[in-house]
Amino acid sequence: MYPRSLARELPELLSRHPAVGLLGPRQVGKTTLALELGQSRPSLYLDLESPSDLAKLAEPEMFLSRHEDKLVILDEIQRAPDLFRVLRGLIDRGRRSGKGTGRFLILGSAGIDLLQQSAESLAGRIAYAELPQLLLEETGTEAAEALWLRGGFPNSLLAETDAASLEWRRNFIRTYLERDIPQLGPRLPAETLRRLWTMLSHEQGGMMNAAKFAAALGISGQTVSRYLEVLCDVLLVRRLEPWATNAGKRLVKSAKFYVRDSGLVHALLGLGTMEDLLSHPVAGMSWEGWVIENLISAAPAGTSAHFYRSGAGAEIDLVLEPKPGQRWAFECKRSLNPVPARGFHEACKDLEPRHRFVIYPGRESIPLGRDVEGISLPQAVAALRAL
Repeated sequence: MYPRSLARELPELLSRHPAVGLLGPRQVGKTTLALELGQSRPSLYLDLESPSDLAKLAEPEMFLSRHEDKLVILDEIQRAPDLFRVLRGLIDRGRRSGKGTGRFLILGSAGIDLLQQSAESLAGRIAYAELPQLLLEETGTEAAEALWLRGGFPNSLLAETDAASLEWRRNFIRTYLERDIPQLGPRLPAETLRRLWTMLSHEQGGMMNAAKFAAALGISGQTVSRYLEVLCDVLLVRRLEPWATNAGKRLVKSAKFYVRDSGLVHALLGLGTMEDLLSHPVAGMSWEGWVIENLISAAPAGTSAHFYRSGAGAEIDLVLEPKPGQRWAFECKRSLNPVPARGFHEACKDLEPRHRFVIYPGRESIPLGRDVEGISLPQAVAALRAL
């Protein structure tokens, strides 16, 4: 298994906060990472999908009070939302007795829902970290092609063959649609949700046209928006908002949507091999989405991420702002001879970013004129990590 970048951050978060929420979709490696951390200190692991572990929490305050000297790892916490109130009392009691940090590591397969459940009970007591799919900086550049094709779920990436990887991803998609999403609350028709997810893959990185999707699916635009919110909440789709602070320009206001794992894009479209992928029209936008996920994950916590597009055609694929006024502009070009589009230069005039990069599949940094530099994805990730 590849070492995870977040393995360095989690102990630091636990040293500063009573509870840490580790969020990410199923099968991304949260449990593995948590158990590795648990080996370095006294710990207790409870899987809240296990009837035997859940039975131990019949009297949660009494049971957890007996383990106040350990890091308690609670897996799939969204299965027992009532626990949040109990954790608040235990954390506050521990603070009064001098045990103020590193009490609980909470694992969840949902994003916004979990945040909402814990916001009232654990406000000021919990920090959050998101574990993405495997990233290029974790696997190394030798795995770049397989990582893009198969995506970053460990079981998919490490499968013995491309066919086995594709089969795993198809089963993952079916399980999410038929079991996991319904268990999180929404009662959505699995086939309609699959069709929407597949349409998003065809339109990877496109701006949302709810009316178009609604007409194709035979549902209302409002229902399309609700389904999209669910896919974003379970951290399988990214909603990238447009840059909207340039009052002097007519800017696009619709968000872009990316299926966050490239391997799921390819599975939804039936692309099992690199030959299938490279001959498909989605290849360029799939690569762009994969690059963007790696860049956003490498940026410091709190970095804002947007795209920029004006009505006149000025466009930047990704604008990162680690600090107010410190803008980084990225264009993605899957070509060994990258040439920035005219719209990129026009957009840079509008935003005046500190750094202007074109990410391309080569290895060397190349000057592209007008303060624009062509760099590889590993070079860009390294520059962001250095911030």
